[in-house]
Amino acid sequence: MNQPDKLEQLRQQLLDSYKNRALIYYHIYDELARILGPDQAEEILKRAIYRRGQEREREYARFAPNNLAAVKETFLAHLPDDGRLFEPEILTDTPDALDIKFHRCPLREAWVEAGLPDELVARLCRIAAEVDYGLFREAGFGFFADTWQPGGEGCCCLHIRPGGA
Repeated sequence: MNQPDKLEQLRQQLLDSYKNRALIYYHIYDELARILGPDQAEEILKRAIYRRGQEREREYARFAPNNLAAVKETFLAHLPDDGRLFEPEILTDTPDALDIKFHRCPLREAWVEAGLPDELVARLCRIAAEVDYGLFREAGFGFFADTWQPGGEGCCCLHIRPGGA
């Protein structure tokens, strides 16, 4: 197998891995929702996924409370396949605000491909975004995400602010 073919194979395996993760999230949510109801299932998964973000906060805490330029550089450098899976666009890049719009998301793509209804996809996007809440808030930054909504383009938009903002 030549290098370009091997690279394309690795890219496909990476994409498949993200889509597998997405379907695991969905199946765990679905089982919890059957027993506890959709709202409680969402809250439990959000807490668990937030904790995973907390575990990664050390990567960014050294930039707190206000080095958004270093946050941007580090965050973009950590996106798999040079960002191809998410197609990030920097909307705002100032000392007071960093806004990153994702035009793709392999998690959302997997849920759509699985035929899940839009409202459930939106719920799963809210759940998945908790990893970023845990990461940035615990690192000492202000953070909120506009997650995908039915009829929306692309996927999430991350809003990172200096700590306390």
